[in-house]
Amino acid sequence: MLDEDDYKKLTRVMQYLRCTRELTLTIEPGTDAQWRVDSSYAVHPDKRSHSGVIMTLGKGVMYSTSCKQKLNTKSSMEVELVAIDNAMGQILWTRHFLAAQGLHIPMTTIFQDNKSTILLAENGSTLSSNWTRHLNVRYYFVTDKIKNGEIKIAYCPTKDMIGDFLTKPLQGSAFIRIQEKILNLPSSENTTVHRSVLRVDKNNAIHCSRKDMRKDAKDTDTPHGDSVTNCNMKWARGTKEGNRDDKASK
Repeated sequence: MLDEDDYKKLTRVMQYLRCTRELTLTIEPGTDAQWRVDSSYAVHPDKRSHSGVIMTLGKGVMYSTSCKQKLNTKSSMEVELVAIDNAMGQILWTRHFLAAQGLHIPMTTIFQDNKSTILLAENGSTLSSNWTRHLNVRYYFVTDKIKNGEIKIAYCPTKDMIGDFLTKPLQGSAFIRIQEKILNLPSSENTTVHRSVLRVDKNNAIHCSRKDMRKDAKDTDTPHGDSVTNCNMKWARGTKEGNRDDKASK
């Protein structure tokens, strides 16, 4: 039997995919690999958490993964430490791979938005307390790598943590801002380009376009004009505005 809520979500996803065909990932390579590791605490039905890992090597995302953690944790601090440990294999492999290409590999930076997790990772079991004594020794592997000078963990404000893109349902300006960083797009704060994907008019029709996209497409004689013009779709239920209109009609 078809679940109506799931169908609404699927509709939104398909609309987003259709309306962002012109957005592309642009890579500007560099030599300093940086990692963003983030988690959402107890978001799954069995109360397990979710991890998101993103690597940049210059501008634009080179590697990303989003996965459910394999154990239950007792705090948001602990879940962030587990996420870092789970990412360590890929982080160290990337260091070895880049070194094998003849590149000079500086200390790898892992950005984290939980200050308690940073302190725990840097000090290991010496910072043990009633809240952390149950942690397995494997989760202090990162402490050894920090002491060896291979990696360091730096604080990143939550608003700048692009790993949120893989762990939380972002909306509005936060979604657009992180999308621009991931795809290496021009910042909408510095240009007149509007990157909203779904725009609603008075007739409750969804138009997936950016401001001036039609004008730019005509000026440059690109096929984007047709794709944007044909992207007018029926207003999807399940959104705030759609639910309000449904109640009004009833």
